[in-house]
Amino acid sequence: MKLLALDTSNQPLSVALMDDDQLLAQTTVTVHPKHASYLQPIIESLMTSVHLDPEDLDRVVVADGPGSYTGLRTAVTTAKTLAETLNIELVGISSIAAIAANILTEGQLVTVLFDGRNDNVFTGLYRIKNGVPEPVIADQHTSFDQWVPQLVATGESVVVLGDLVNFEDRLADQLKSKLITLPAIMSIPQAQQLGRLGLTMTPVADVNAFVPRYLRLTKAEADWRKQHPEEDSSDYVEKV
Repeated sequence: MKLLALDTSNQPLSVALMDDDQLLAQTTVTVHPKHASYLQPIIESLMTSVHLDPEDLDRVVVADGPGSYTGLRTAVTTAKTLAETLNIELVGISSIAAIAANILTEGQLVTVLFDGRNDNVFTGLYRIKNGVPEPVIADQHTSFDQWVPQLVATGESVVVLGDLVNFEDRLADQLKSKLITLPAIMSIPQAQQLGRLGLTMTPVADVNAFVPRYLRLTKAEADWRKQHPEEDSSDYVEKV
């Protein structure tokens, strides 16, 4: 199976081409947040470098959230367009699980923090089983102070990856000897890990209905709900 994996969910951008579990090519960029400008040229460059045409692809795997609203829309829209126009399979993978997959230690608990501002985080807790991160606590948007006690309550050592600059001291204070931190490079998404996870996942049934998992409301939707408290917000996009 020839597979294209895309992750633009946060500041790093990572794209990989794989043939089953063999990595053919990968590009990861960490310094240019304008993913909409860079994603398509990178895909085209990688395809050319390994002598593949779009029609050779069987599946596209995309990091579907949580993360940056704009970043998520960029990769998800690209993935949906490719799946629809090429009539190939589409798989969505948690952006948090994709980074947790950088850890291969069997049985290890791994959490990933994305800074959600105002002392909030996008996060989830995973355990590595047979080289794959399996969810222990579901991905969510929550306050840092509500999240860390859940890690402490496991009583186990936890690898903590992600955006740690604003949280390092408090993590060390609360997790103490149970905290495992690693070099920053381990927190960078690698599209090959995304592809590895997506290789055996069941494709989405309806490509058109596939949307990012933001895990929190956009500001526009939050404002709309405040202004229309009596209305059902499930079809918010249609209403506006």
